[in-house]
Amino acid sequence: MTLKPGDLLPTTKLNGVTGEAIRLPHPQRLLHLQFRRFVDCPICNTHIAEFRKRAREIDAAGIEEVIVFHSSPASIRSYQKDIPFLMVADPKKMFGVETSLGFISLKALGAAVRGVMHGHLGLRLGGGPFGLPADFLISPSGRISAVKYGTDAYDQWSVDELLTRALTA
Repeated sequence: MTLKPGDLLPTTKLNGVTGEAIRLPHPQRLLHLQFRRFVDCPICNTHIAEFRKRAREIDAAGIEEVIVFHSSPASIRSYQKDIPFLMVADPKKMFGVETSLGFISLKALGAAVRGVMHGHLGLRLGGGPFGLPADFLISPSGRISAVKYGTDAYDQWSVDELLTRALTA
């Protein structure tokens, strides 16, 4: 199922990797629901590092971050200890975010190299290396304000793009 702006997300509860209950949509804040590949992905971790550095700006904009990985809860807990966002395991890809052999691009290769140079490389490919990212900005009413389905592994919103979208949500 492909979601688009204007669609209504039904109220859902997810379990975070540290056991917390996560309510979708968030009752009072905008929700940025990010779908990333596997937790050891150097491309994903390069992207998440930008969000981690700017976590205060994201919070000040009234945005709740939830990151979904195609990895097990144990893998996520062991590798992503310093991430200030809620994280969800989806190793079976229950949410149906796309996969493609066209996941690689020059931009994605550059992000992968930067990630490896910063130590973001693991060997656990749980969920597979062919996943594509997706971003959803969801209002407290459950209405989807903005959507991005990535066409390669590094095709997702930057923090600046997220903050700009939040202003019009």
